[in-house]
Amino acid sequence: MDWFAAPDYWLSRLLVQRLLAALYLIGFLNAVAQFRALIGEDGMLPVPRFTARVPFRQAPGLFHLHYSDRFFAAVALGGAALAAAVTAGLGDVVPLWASILLWAVLWVLYLSIVNVGQTWYSFGWESLLLEAGFLAAFLGNADSAPPTSVLWLLRWLVLRVEFGAGLIKLRGDSCWRDLTCLRYHHETQPMPGPLSWFFHHLPDPLHRVEVAANHVVQLVVPLCLLLPQPVASYAACAVIATQLWLIASGNFAWLNWLTVALALAAVEPVRLGLPVHARAYPDSPLWYEALVVALTAAVLVLSYWPVRNMVSRGQVMNRSFNRLHLVNTYGAFGSVNRLRQEVVVEGTDETVLTPRTVWREYGFKGKPGDVRRLPRQYAPYHLRLDWLMWFAGISPGYARPWFLPFVARLLAGDPATLRLLRHNPFPDAPPTHVRATLHLYRFTDWRELRETGAWWHRTALGEYLAPVDLAALGRAGYRPPPGRPRRGLREVPLERPRRPGPRPGPSTVRRPGHPPGPAPDHPGGSPE
Repeated sequence: MDWFAAPDYWLSRLLVQRLLAALYLIGFLNAVAQFRALIGEDGMLPVPRFTARVPFRQAPGLFHLHYSDRFFAAVALGGAALAAAVTAGLGDVVPLWASILLWAVLWVLYLSIVNVGQTWYSFGWESLLLEAGFLAAFLGNADSAPPTSVLWLLRWLVLRVEFGAGLIKLRGDSCWRDLTCLRYHHETQPMPGPLSWFFHHLPDPLHRVEVAANHVVQLVVPLCLLLPQPVASYAACAVIATQLWLIASGNFAWLNWLTVALALAAVEPVRLGLPVHARAYPDSPLWYEALVVALTAAVLVLSYWPVRNMVSRGQVMNRSFNRLHLVNTYGAFGSVNRLRQEVVVEGTDETVLTPRTVWREYGFKGKPGDVRRLPRQYAPYHLRLDWLMWFAGISPGYARPWFLPFVARLLAGDPATLRLLRHNPFPDAPPTHVRATLHLYRFTDWRELRETGAWWHRTALGEYLAPVDLAALGRAGYRPPPGRPRRGLREVPLERPRRPGPRPGPSTVRRPGHPPGPAPDHPGGSPE
């Protein structure tokens, strides 16, 4: 490396940019597939209502200038097309200034989505993708050598992601200090994957080794990223290996793949026997050098806030200190749940409810439901509703802004909402009533799996939402949009939940009695 250019890192730059562009592509496609039910004009948390009460300066983006579902779809589809083109190499066949502009457009489009996404986009990997994508714009393209300082800024980002996560574990749940957290984590994580059952049943000594290794990789190895080569390359490889382990053990959207992409910036290809670029790069334009120097200075200044957070005893995780989601603080799993509570949503087509009423269960794509269904691998795709249902099981306080609007859309047979589900038990007509119950889920053991074929064992804990119909929700303030009675119901602010009565009727809307606790320290943060 010289003071500005590091030509030997051409392959690292190539991999970082292509992976980041691919993750942008997934993020935009994710928005296209899910936005209508979540934040669309008739969604559970509509964007127009959000922009009416939150000014542009607090959530900058295109949708403060104009919003319609068609415009949002155009933005998301345009972002997906551009991300696909950059993934395929468009950034390397255009001039340097145009390459920077392509990345800037991707960042602006995705920032616009995140800043109106509300609870559905309150996950740490959204800010991480924005920060990483912003830095990637200044890595240059095939016409220029990778800038040394931007490669260091990417190392600094990996250090904040990993070291922040390690510190919040060390300061948080005692099970991280006594090396027992992995007894529970694989079973209680937000969305288990197809191998999570097997990880859960690893011998306890190996679980302790997992925790100890995690402390080393998150608290020691990231510091080695700041050391000279080849130490930095070996440290990056250790980070990548750990992320691949996490990818195999669960579904954390694109968090792990994004960390892999960033860690590649610290790998010097020649140290791993990879090819050295044959051609010599021309001198970088003066305007480009000035831009990179300005970026480096800005990141150093903005780093004050995440550094202050990391050294603070009151450390918080996944916090953006500015509305542009640049130079954030990160962290994951400061606490680990010991038990898994799942909200089971059911409906019936019976008009009059009796003790003999037959309830049929809605199936979700990723979250546990059918005990005989092996968890699926969805990451790096993000099932936003399924993740928020996991938070709902922890405490109804996390679900208060969106859960009743979700139920209302099931009662109305809203097609956009039903597309978010794996199974709709009412394909011909919407149900007359919907209810929700709380269940305790645990992984079965080897004997139970052989005898029953079930991956999960579940025990009913009680009522989460008493049976409701459209009339009951109407009395609670939920009304169909004018002229579109079957396209869902608009949300209004909820009242504080009443203490449950002794014998609620079928039209009573109520929630469990336990109050919402503090936001859990998990990789996605907590709903706002």
